[in-house]
Amino acid sequence: MRQVLGRFASGVVVVSGSGPDGPVGFTCQSFFSLSLEPPLVALAPSRSSATWPHLHRSTLFTANVLRDGQADLARSFSRTGVDKFAGVAWVPGPTGTPHLRGALAWVDCRVEQVHAGGDHHLVVGRVLQLAGEDGRPLVFYRGRFASLEG
Repeated sequence: MRQVLGRFASGVVVVSGSGPDGPVGFTCQSFFSLSLEPPLVALAPSRSSATWPHLHRSTLFTANVLRDGQADLARSFSRTGVDKFAGVAWVPGPTGTPHLRGALAWVDCRVEQVHAGGDHHLVVGRVLQLAGEDGRPLVFYRGRFASLEG
């Protein structure tokens, strides 16, 4: 399944929010636009994620769309048991959730629904605010980070 579905390229986001001891976040490649009216997105955190429960409880999260050249940032937010925000430049966004400096775009959301999805959750988020800028996204393809050409 990984070999075949790994041929589907996806963007990479760091989903961030507030935990009991400060900012928390995790890398996620399963993120997509779900609906324009109402404005909804979806993401799929692992059931084993230690970070997702904090975001679920707070009900607010930001999807920080990573840009080409931010693979190291994506890797650092995929680790467990470390302070993922150590040395990371960020600012609080309009909802108070962390916006990573240098990200290509950010999407502030409120958790609307959470569904069981095998070894993951399927999370539907209502878009509250969003913004982006020009640039190339970080892409995940066949098990590694890649860049778009042209």
